[in-house]
Amino acid sequence: MDVDSTVIMEEAIDELAKFCNKDVTAMTKEAMRGSMDFREALTARLNIIRPSMAQIRDFIRTRPPRLSSGVKKLVDCLHNRGVAIYLISGGFRGIIGPVALELSIPLQNIYANKLKFYFNGEYAGFDDSEPTSKSGGKGRVIGELKNKYGYSNLVMIGDGMTDLEAYPPADTFIGYGGNVVREEVRKRAPWYITDFQELVDALS
Repeated sequence: MDVDSTVIMEEAIDELAKFCNKDVTAMTKEAMRGSMDFREALTARLNIIRPSMAQIRDFIRTRPPRLSSGVKKLVDCLHNRGVAIYLISGGFRGIIGPVALELSIPLQNIYANKLKFYFNGEYAGFDDSEPTSKSGGKGRVIGELKNKYGYSNLVMIGDGMTDLEAYPPADTFIGYGGNVVREEVRKRAPWYITDFQELVDALS
């Protein structure tokens, strides 16, 4: 599952920017529509925000992400069926960690970007070796998961073009529009939902 605007209601990078008195929402929309190279968009947004380690810590403490309606019920349902769940995000591992813990998803099942800081806590960039830091990275993660564990029916759920582009190698894709509807994703998704209850009902 994607995280921003899918598992959680917000785009965390936009919320972090607001917390740091900056605004990158227009750039995020372009990146999610697929009209900007993801790494270029990520670099540009982080160069505007330049969050310090202290700001990240305060942001997580005072502005915890809000889970999307029904997602906990879906995750619980999948866990009860013995289904492994991974969080594959172009966002940041430090912000996603508390979300994974709230959903009882192992931290090692997070594939996301890592921020880097200097010794004094100032922003120093991000780890560009992470596949999720570039366009096509989510598909690469899914391919690696399939190779490693032999999954034959791996489903990607997400709201943006970077999620849709992961199908294939994902065996199918479910577009989610419960927080924001991206028309290109809605038109091209094999299955499109706006409420996670639809998936819970289908699993039942």
